[in-house]
Amino acid sequence: MSVEQTTEATSGDEGAAAVSTAAADLTYYSVAPGVRLNVRSGPGTQYALVKVLPLGAKVPIFCQSPGTRVTGTYGTTTIWDNIDNGQFVSDAYVKTGSDGYIRPRCS
Repeated sequence: MSVEQTTEATSGDEGAAAVSTAAADLTYYSVAPGVRLNVRSGPGTQYALVKVLPLGAKVPIFCQSPGTRVTGTYGTTTIWDNIDNGQFVSDAYVKTGSDGYIRPRCS
């Protein structure tokens, strides 16, 4: 999936945590500083490891799903973010600016 990113930061509390993209009108959210985040095939730690995101990664969130409870940089949550087809990360490591759902639930 190739999306050209712009350098526009969103306003508000998120600051530079979110970057808008012109091509797909998506918002990219920052992964917690110093974290190489595990990407799973489903919304939980019991799902297969798909890949590990590098330091400084930003991710889109297409939908969110309840799953395994995880404690991370941004608190404890059961919310998992779908960042691509069959790819989920714990919302506890993604700076969304919210403790709740910010996108629709995955179907």
